[in-house]
Amino acid sequence: MSNNVKRPKYIFVTGGVVSSLGKGIAAASIGLLLKQRGLKVTMMKCDPYINVDPGTMNPFQHGEVFVLDDGAETDLDLGHYERFLDIDLSRLSNVTSGQIYDAVIQRERRGGYLGATVQVIPHVTNEIKERIKQLPERVGDVDVVIVEIGGTVGDIESLPFLEAIRQLALEEEDEDTLFIHLTLVPYFEGSGELKTKPTQHSVKALREIGIDPDILICRSPQPLTREIKKKIGLYCNVPPEAVIQDLDIEVIYELPIQFHRELLDNLLVHYMKLLCKDLDITNWAAMVGRMKNPQHQVRVGVCGKYINLRDAYKSIIEAFAHAGGANSARVELVWISSEKISEDGPATHLSDIDGLLVPGGFGERGIEGKIEAIGYARTNGIPFLGICLGLQCAVIEFARNVCGIADAHSSEFAPETKIPVIDFMEEQKKITDKGGTMRLGSYACRINRSSLAHRLYGVLNINERHRHRYEVNNAFRARLEECGMVCSGVNPERDLVEMIELPDHPFFIAGQFHPELKSRPMKPHPLFAGLVEAAVKFKESRLAPKDIEKSLK
Repeated sequence: MSNNVKRPKYIFVTGGVVSSLGKGIAAASIGLLLKQRGLKVTMMKCDPYINVDPGTMNPFQHGEVFVLDDGAETDLDLGHYERFLDIDLSRLSNVTSGQIYDAVIQRERRGGYLGATVQVIPHVTNEIKERIKQLPERVGDVDVVIVEIGGTVGDIESLPFLEAIRQLALEEEDEDTLFIHLTLVPYFEGSGELKTKPTQHSVKALREIGIDPDILICRSPQPLTREIKKKIGLYCNVPPEAVIQDLDIEVIYELPIQFHRELLDNLLVHYMKLLCKDLDITNWAAMVGRMKNPQHQVRVGVCGKYINLRDAYKSIIEAFAHAGGANSARVELVWISSEKISEDGPATHLSDIDGLLVPGGFGERGIEGKIEAIGYARTNGIPFLGICLGLQCAVIEFARNVCGIADAHSSEFAPETKIPVIDFMEEQKKITDKGGTMRLGSYACRINRSSLAHRLYGVLNINERHRHRYEVNNAFRARLEECGMVCSGVNPERDLVEMIELPDHPFFIAGQFHPELKSRPMKPHPLFAGLVEAAVKFKESRLAPKDIEKSLK
């Protein structure tokens, strides 16, 4: 490390017992507490799967693919990191086994190991350590790096990462590294007891690897008593005050406040000898209060094809939480299968919603249902937001039913169509590899003045994150505009349509990009905030006078 780079401290977060305990949210909450104390924090996720990135994985396998400004396709936990810390991360913040092994093999093929037998230790572990240490060097002026290790202790896939962080801790000063282990303390209704044995076994497995946790975060549906904390501390070799409860909560953004009540940030400052100011979490707490105590309630339909796995729409769910807080509204998301729309008709599922969102996706399944749902929202004045594929379906629906082009389609779903109002991007036509080859990352968009988009954003030039191969076909753009569709956002470099809207509709707008990826709790995305605001107005407009009077009491 060069002399002019600050020596960072490292917090390693591991998990045990079961997956999906909320390790990423816990790590992000820790990052927020330290940032609010004036420290510069960055974060990293180490995923043990062999895929280079999640970009080619089925959403049912992995959940959402979170895209960064630099085009990296990453784990959804990076979304939590960005939202909680209000920072923009880079591809350096997501490391996978696939990336590590690929780098090691490529180096071996170039003769980089000088004929040595390439092994997990030291070659794979050295590559992991190098990636971890490289992050603060590239970011610069970092006080704390929080590294989350994916999977659970005991998984064979995670072992190289755990060994690497064990070695890294030996190479650093004692106060420069800290291990936090997240475990489960289940509650048994029959006996009315919290059970500590899963946590004990999880910590035992971690210590067998050579890692002694400094702090335990215990996920539990019931508060941990002082006696339970003492018992866990005794058997896991940590002080009782280092046993932190992680209770089930209504709003995930309340977790940093809960951790602060447990004095977790004080513990981190003490253990790592951090020089920082006192914590000020006032504004964050006020934001959480608005989310928990709304004045309005609206029902927004999400018409998609992956609705059986909510993690496929994780950033969308959070963007609605942010937008709801900004509008003092609780947003009830109504999950609607696009295939059911085709089977039952749109009115069956959409007649009682206050807004509609059609998200992104891939493949032909459910496309006609999305198109029908958008047509219903358009003709019935229901506030509508389309994202990526949602924009493309909106264009197809408008071309068919307003422009009179009955055979309008997308070449993605109908390769032989003669009316491809949505078509392959030119540079995509010769690409054969699937991984990391879409139009990915942040691109510029110039917004038309006096458009709905301009009113929502308040500026004329924006940048949004993309993940797609298809686009609005400019050959049909003039026809769409003649019939009343406004292309209100355009990429200035290539004249690609980025946003469309219908000015004669109360709220009808769509983007080729993914706005949910840039929404933050304290900075709700304008498109989501606008949709929720429109949904509140739409609901009020449907109330009978007596219902309005009743709702005001």
